[in-house]
Amino acid sequence: MAFRATARILDAMDPDEYALRGEASSWSDIPGIGPSSAAVIQATLAGRVPDYLAKVRAAARPLATTGQELRGRLRGDLHCHTDESDGSAPLEEMVAAAAMLGHEYLLITDHSPRLTVAHGLSAERLADQGVRIDAVNEASPVHVLKGIEVDILDTGALDQSPSALAALDLVVASVHSKLNQDSESMTHRMIAAIANPRTNVLGHCTGRLVEGERGLRNESRFDAEVVFEACRQLNVAVEINSRPERRDPPSRLLELARNIGCLFSIDTDAHAPGQLEFLDYGCERAQRMGIPAERIVNTWPLERLMAWATS
Repeated sequence: MAFRATARILDAMDPDEYALRGEASSWSDIPGIGPSSAAVIQATLAGRVPDYLAKVRAAARPLATTGQELRGRLRGDLHCHTDESDGSAPLEEMVAAAAMLGHEYLLITDHSPRLTVAHGLSAERLADQGVRIDAVNEASPVHVLKGIEVDILDTGALDQSPSALAALDLVVASVHSKLNQDSESMTHRMIAAIANPRTNVLGHCTGRLVEGERGLRNESRFDAEVVFEACRQLNVAVEINSRPERRDPPSRLLELARNIGCLFSIDTDAHAPGQLEFLDYGCERAQRMGIPAERIVNTWPLERLMAWATS
């Protein structure tokens, strides 16, 4: 994020100042540009690979060692964020990264209003984003879909107006608050959201965190058999969240959802362009659990995906 902020500073800089700063090597004098970013700029201007980048490349390893066959069948990603909520990059950069990965489609799912800590989108901001998505689609090789990661409220209602949701292509519904609610209440809450005709995907169903800088968080308690049966009956996909700190659902619940006959969506929940590669993690888990590719909705062609989303 520091490098991304530096790039924006440079993009906005007057060309004459840019030239003077380069001659004087005074990049770190600019507010918002730290020593590491300044060193990257200087190395790049000198025609060298920055030491920081060389170190990262030397340490790079494949994200996953299995799951490549399934990964090759995925056509897109149905859960990602931009800087309009809590992502680090604008819409256009997320779409460009998706194009580099060969995606056919990408669903933009910024947060909903109640998640103020994530700068959730009001109905007006969501509509404005839709206009920008239309503009991006005029030139993009990736078909950008209009969506939202809508918060499941305490009652099971969705945190956005029905008219705003109706204008979207797909909706991911997730619980973000009161994750320690008792099992019966959480089960009713999730089923109410699943029963909403605008819900297409149940996002990171347990809300757990198993590693990472945000710390650890236990799974939410709910009757998984009842919830997954509701997903099956109501044609809602269970998300296989590919973020390494989530790995949600846990393997035992992933197996249960598979056996019940649920549909799935393997998603990255990406908050930065590079995180769109997290699909490798999810594919490794899904293939290891023996989930058939035909039950994973983002292996489907766009036409079939949209027919399912509106059925």
